[in-house]
Amino acid sequence: MVAEIINRGRGPEIAGTRITVYDVLDYRKHGWHRDRIAMFFRLSSRQIQAAFDYIDAHTSDVMAEYERILARQKNPPEVQAKLDQIRGIARKRLEELRAQREENGNHADDSVRS
Repeated sequence: MVAEIINRGRGPEIAGTRITVYDVLDYRKHGWHRDRIAMFFRLSSRQIQAAFDYIDAHTSDVMAEYERILARQKNPPEVQAKLDQIRGIARKRLEELRAQREENGNHADDSVRS
Protein backbone atom coordinates (compact mmCIF):
# COMPACT_ATOMS: atom_id res chain seq x y z
CA MET A 1 0.00 0.00 0.00
CA VAL A 2 1.35 3.42 -0.96
CA ALA A 3 1.12 5.98 1.81
CA GLU A 4 0.25 9.44 0.60
CA ILE A 5 -0.80 12.82 1.90
CA ILE A 6 -4.03 14.30 0.56
CA ASN A 7 -6.02 17.45 1.22
CA ARG A 8 -9.79 17.13 1.46
CA GLY A 9 -10.20 20.70 2.66
CA ARG A 10 -9.05 20.26 6.27
CA GLY A 11 -5.39 20.51 5.43
CA PRO A 12 -2.88 17.81 4.55
CA GLU A 13 -3.77 14.44 6.04
CA ILE A 14 -2.72 10.84 5.68
CA ALA A 15 -4.86 9.24 2.96
CA GLY A 16 -7.56 6.96 4.32
CA THR A 17 -7.44 8.55 7.78
CA ARG A 18 -8.44 11.73 9.52
CA ILE A 19 -4.90 12.17 10.89
CA THR A 20 -3.36 15.43 9.71
CA VAL A 21 0.31 16.18 9.34
CA TYR A 22 -0.19 18.62 12.24
CA ASP A 23 -1.27 15.74 14.49
CA VAL A 24 1.92 13.91 13.56
CA LEU A 25 3.97 17.07 13.98
CA ASP A 26 2.86 17.40 17.62
CA TYR A 27 4.49 14.09 18.49
CA ARG A 28 7.50 14.58 16.25
CA LYS A 29 8.27 17.88 18.00
CA HIS A 30 8.29 16.02 21.32
CA GLY A 31 10.91 13.60 20.01
CA TRP A 32 8.71 10.58 19.40
CA HIS A 33 10.11 8.02 16.96
CA ARG A 34 8.18 7.37 13.76
CA ASP A 35 7.27 3.83 14.83
CA ARG A 36 5.98 5.00 18.21
CA ILE A 37 3.76 7.58 16.50
CA ALA A 38 2.53 4.87 14.12
CA MET A 39 1.61 2.61 17.04
CA PHE A 40 -0.14 5.48 18.83
CA PHE A 41 -2.32 6.30 15.81
CA ARG A 42 -2.61 2.62 14.77
CA LEU A 43 -1.09 3.38 11.40
CA SER A 44 1.84 1.96 9.49
CA SER A 45 5.32 3.39 9.77
CA ARG A 46 5.07 4.11 6.03
CA GLN A 47 2.06 6.34 6.62
CA ILE A 48 3.85 8.29 9.33
CA GLN A 49 6.97 8.52 7.16
CA ALA A 50 4.79 10.03 4.41
CA ALA A 51 3.70 12.70 6.90
CA PHE A 52 7.33 13.28 7.92
CA ASP A 53 8.33 13.60 4.27
CA TYR A 54 5.50 16.06 3.63
CA ILE A 55 6.48 18.13 6.66
CA ASP A 56 10.11 18.19 5.53
CA ALA A 57 9.19 19.15 1.94
CA HIS A 58 6.77 21.92 3.01
CA THR A 59 8.34 23.07 6.28
CA SER A 60 7.59 26.79 6.04
CA ASP A 61 3.93 26.31 5.05
CA VAL A 62 3.36 23.52 7.59
CA MET A 63 4.96 25.47 10.44
CA ALA A 64 3.04 28.65 9.61
CA GLU A 65 -0.29 26.80 9.68
CA TYR A 66 0.74 24.85 12.79
CA GLU A 67 1.40 28.14 14.62
CA ARG A 68 -2.04 29.43 13.54
CA ILE A 69 -3.64 26.22 14.86
CA LEU A 70 -1.85 26.59 18.20
CA ALA A 71 -2.90 30.23 18.49
CA ARG A 72 -6.57 29.25 17.97
CA GLN A 73 -6.34 26.69 20.77
CA LYS A 74 -5.66 29.29 23.44
CA ASN A 75 -8.53 30.14 25.76
CA PRO A 76 -10.00 33.65 25.83
CA PRO A 77 -8.69 35.62 28.84
CA GLU A 78 -11.93 35.36 30.83
CA VAL A 79 -12.07 31.58 30.37
CA GLN A 80 -8.38 31.20 31.23
CA ALA A 81 -8.88 33.27 34.41
CA LYS A 82 -11.74 30.98 35.48
CA LEU A 83 -9.64 27.88 34.75
CA ASP A 84 -6.73 29.29 36.75
CA GLN A 85 -9.08 29.99 39.66
CA ILE A 86 -10.51 26.47 39.58
CA ARG A 87 -7.02 24.95 39.37
CA GLY A 88 -5.98 27.03 42.40
CA ILE A 89 -8.95 25.77 44.40
CA ALA A 90 -8.23 22.18 43.36
CA ARG A 91 -4.52 22.54 44.23
CA LYS A 92 -5.40 23.91 47.69
CA ARG A 93 -7.86 21.06 48.31
CA LEU A 94 -5.29 18.49 47.24
CA GLU A 95 -2.76 19.96 49.67
CA GLU A 96 -5.38 19.76 52.46
CA LEU A 97 -6.12 16.13 51.65
CA ARG A 98 -2.42 15.25 51.61
CA ALA A 99 -1.94 16.96 54.97
CA GLN A 100 -4.90 15.04 56.43
CA ARG A 101 -3.57 11.77 55.08
CA GLU A 102 -0.14 12.48 56.49
CA GLU A 103 -1.64 13.39 59.87
CA ASN A 104 -3.79 10.25 59.89
CA GLY A 105 -0.78 8.16 58.93
CA ASN A 106 1.20 9.57 61.84
CA HIS A 107 -1.63 8.77 64.28
CA ALA A 108 -1.83 5.23 62.91
CA ASP A 109 1.88 4.82 63.61
CA ASP A 110 1.32 5.99 67.22
CA SER A 111 -1.38 3.36 67.83
CA VAL A 112 0.83 0.59 66.44
CA ARG A 113 3.64 1.55 68.83
CA SER A 114 1.35 1.49 71.90
